[in-house]
Amino acid sequence: MTLFDLHGDVALVTGAGSGIGQAIAIGLAEAGADIACFGHTSKGGLDETAQRITALGRKALVLTGTVTSEDDLAAAVERTESELGALTIAVNNAGIAGAEPAETLPLETWQKIYDVNVSGVFLSCQAEARTMLKRRKGSIINIASMSGSIVNRGLTQAHYNSSKAAVIHMSKSLAMEWADRGLRVNVVSPGYTLTPMNKRPEVADQVKIFERDTPMGRMAMPEEMVGPTVFLASRASSFVTGIDLIVDGGFVCW
Repeated sequence: MTLFDLHGDVALVTGAGSGIGQAIAIGLAEAGADIACFGHTSKGGLDETAQRITALGRKALVLTGTVTSEDDLAAAVERTESELGALTIAVNNAGIAGAEPAETLPLETWQKIYDVNVSGVFLSCQAEARTMLKRRKGSIINIASMSGSIVNRGLTQAHYNSSKAAVIHMSKSLAMEWADRGLRVNVVSPGYTLTPMNKRPEVADQVKIFERDTPMGRMAMPEEMVGPTVFLASRASSFVTGIDLIVDGGFVCW
């Protein structure tokens, strides 16, 4: 359906080297977009993502940097526009997680989570909007988590959960600020997802609990975040802004 066709679009995806970010970058390319893949060189994966995109016949650009750097983000947007064309879609996926009891949580750990998950998303939105608003056209999708709406049973993540809640409400605030200027801002909030982090042998027992507690009886695959993201990026959602689309196998219903 042409409603979901992204041919002619240019997308910037942060955290595109693995997991959900990689799946989304490739999925947007499958829908027709050219993709700028932004991430850390230390974590690798960006070249693999780019190769899989070019294998689909789409253009790919590898951009290295950190979402906590205004300069890195500004340079990424500038290169995207000079080498791929006008930026029309942005997916801000880069983020970090962790678990630690609140009473012993070091301030440094709290601040790091907020620096990446909240400030990093805001700075990304800011850099992307500065060019999108000039053309009065664009769709920004921020990746949060169902943990921004609920507290995961048995996990001590006050810092992570509250950071994702901040992303959701920040996105709604930006959506309202930019609604009459042609820019839509929405959120995709994944539930438990089988990313590389959750494939480690040491978390195998925890994964079984995640599967047990999800009504659909399993974790999501990263690729299952592609459809919701393509929807929010495309004409199919032209009258949709400020929503938090929870993709969790029904978890928050319990």
